[in-house]
Amino acid sequence: MKWLFKWLFRLFLLAVVLIVILLLSLNSILRVWVEHRIRAQTGMDAEIGRFSLGLTEPTVTIQNFKLYNPPSFGGTLFLDIPEIHVEYDRAALARHEIHLTLLRFTLGEFDIVKNEAGRTNIFSMATAAAKKTGGDSATEFARQTGLEFTGIDVLNVSVGTAKFIDLKDQRQNRAQKIGIENCVIKNVKSQADLAGLAVFVALRGGDFFGSLVDLPKPGASRN
Repeated sequence: MKWLFKWLFRLFLLAVVLIVILLLSLNSILRVWVEHRIRAQTGMDAEIGRFSLGLTEPTVTIQNFKLYNPPSFGGTLFLDIPEIHVEYDRAALARHEIHLTLLRFTLGEFDIVKNEAGRTNIFSMATAAAKKTGGDSATEFARQTGLEFTGIDVLNVSVGTAKFIDLKDQRQNRAQKIGIENCVIKNVKSQADLAGLAVFVALRGGDFFGSLVDLPKPGASRN
C-alpha cells in the first residue's frame, strides 16, 4: 500500500505543478486566444503586448494592442492602443450582463487608409458592420456572446494622433494630433451617449476629418 500512497502523492504534486503552470500561463493563453478570436471575427490581424486577467479582482488589462487592416488595405496599421483597462461587475456577469464600472481606453493612433481602388477602410468597415448587424450592434453583440450590455459607469478616453494614408498617392498622406487626455464620460449606455466625444474629437481634428468626406477620386487633379 505504501507504493500506492507514494504514487498518489506524486500525482497530487504533479497536479499542483500543472495548476501553477496553468495559472502562470493563463494570461499568455488568453492573449493568444483573444488574438485568434479577433482574426476570426474581423479578418484583421491583432497583436497584444500584454494581457492581464485579474484573478482576485474583476479587472482586465490589455497593453500595447495593435490592429492591422486586411490585405485589401495593404495590411497597414489601423489602431495602436497602448492601454485598455476594464473593471467589471461580477454580479452582473453572473446574470449574463456586461456592466463595466470603469473603462479606461487610450487610443495612441488610428490610421484612415485609402486603398488603390479608392475605398477607405473606415467606411468599408462601417458598411460591412451595418450589413452584418442590421444597424443594431447591441443585438448582434448579445447574439454572439449571450450577454447583454447594460452600460459603463465611467469611461475615460485619451486620443493621440489620427493619420490618413493613401496607398496610391503618398502625397495625400497627412497626420493630425488630436491630443485628448483623460476625457471622462459617465453612464454610457448606448452609442448616443458618445456623441459629445465624437464632436470633441472632430473639433480637435480641425479640417482633417472634414476633408475625408470628399476625398479626391483616383485620377483627379489636385488644386
